[in-house]
Amino acid sequence: MTAHQRNAAGLSTGAQASEEHGAPAANAVQAKPASRLPDVLWKVCVWGGVVFFLLNVVLLIATVGVNSIATRWFGTPLPQGFTLHWYAQAWRDFQLSSVLWVTFEVVGSVVLLSIALGVPAAYALARAQFPGKRIAMLVFLLPLMVPPVTYGIPMATAMYQFGLAGTLPGVILANLVPALPFVILVMTPFIEQIDPNLESAARIFGANTLRYFRYVLLPLLVPGMLAAGLLVLVRTIGMFELTFFTAGPDTQTLVVALYYAVFSTGVRAPQSIDAMAMIYMAITLAWVLVALQFVSPTQLVSRVKEQR
Repeated sequence: MTAHQRNAAGLSTGAQASEEHGAPAANAVQAKPASRLPDVLWKVCVWGGVVFFLLNVVLLIATVGVNSIATRWFGTPLPQGFTLHWYAQAWRDFQLSSVLWVTFEVVGSVVLLSIALGVPAAYALARAQFPGKRIAMLVFLLPLMVPPVTYGIPMATAMYQFGLAGTLPGVILANLVPALPFVILVMTPFIEQIDPNLESAARIFGANTLRYFRYVLLPLLVPGMLAAGLLVLVRTIGMFELTFFTAGPDTQTLVVALYYAVFSTGVRAPQSIDAMAMIYMAITLAWVLVALQFVSPTQLVSRVKEQR
């Protein structure tokens, strides 16, 4: 066999080998898009469900908002006219000025008291080691795990016996029951991330308990306290069951007043009730947006690390 024939045979053998090795690669390339098909379908289903849910929420809110400024809306795609008369009527008929003031008093008091009582309790649970610590933590968190109706009715009965039901302190105390464990739940892991050696270092440099708390511990606790206060604020604004059981005619919060307004649909125009619902939504959203300007609950861990 000549050299030329040997080279030709080698080239043909190499081509066959390359075709054999290249066939699986080509098949893999062709099969790769097919393997991505379930992932694409899963993403489409998830995002489709999210969009469908958000679209329903937006349409519901838009319906209430449009009806609150409609003169008459029945059987037509759009109302016959628009007016702001229903907002003035809702403000007057439902006495929203006094209701908003009671809501502000209840929410502010619950937030301040829950922070003042919950932070020391969370600090003790985070630092102290004692038998039955898990049981104590479970007892603290029971109001969060149990539906409010189950303990709200007995609590309201006891408040009526002691004369607290129907009063502002009674409503504040009822809303404090689930708010205090909520602060403990948020602040306990937050405090556990703070290095306990900081206290020893402060003692070495001559700082007493008050100075240590003011200059060392309090600046580290402020982000967690603000986040816990924000979550308690949002929770207390929407807390209905406990407030409904313990509130009187002059101590109703906005959510309870809205509940009574819904059941007065046959007496008052539904547009005024929708106007009240929009006022409740706008006030809640405004409070949340103002609170979010000072703290973001998702940045708790990063802020602790930055301050350490």
